[in-house]
Amino acid sequence: MSIRFILTIPVLFVSAFFGGMVLAASTQGSCPSGSMNATQYSSSPRTTGGQLFLPDGLTAAHKKLPFGTRVKVTNPLTGASAIVIINDRGPFTRGRDIDLSQGAARAIGLKSVGTVCTEIL
Repeated sequence: MSIRFILTIPVLFVSAFFGGMVLAASTQGSCPSGSMNATQYSSSPRTTGGQLFLPDGLTAAHKKLPFGTRVKVTNPLTGASAIVIINDRGPFTRGRDIDLSQGAARAIGLKSVGTVCTEIL
């Protein structure tokens, strides 16, 4: 019997008592390098950086990071990660830090808005 299984049992009982909030917080992976609120987006035919927007590419938009910056994004729920290149500006919605292309979001299993672990490379 693994230690993870042993530690999960008390969490399940506590989460049932508190409506699942503890379980959600306890099973998410931590982000040692930092985290950002992310969503997937589609752009006009060209990005702010002047490149052709490829929805299936591994690209992202960020308000301040320089174009060409490589960022490793990881879904803390699945552990799936991808390296994206910043080539656009955004997001322009309050509370969001990074917009992932549809291809990048699909690569890490992000279906809508969520928190991703980030590491600037």
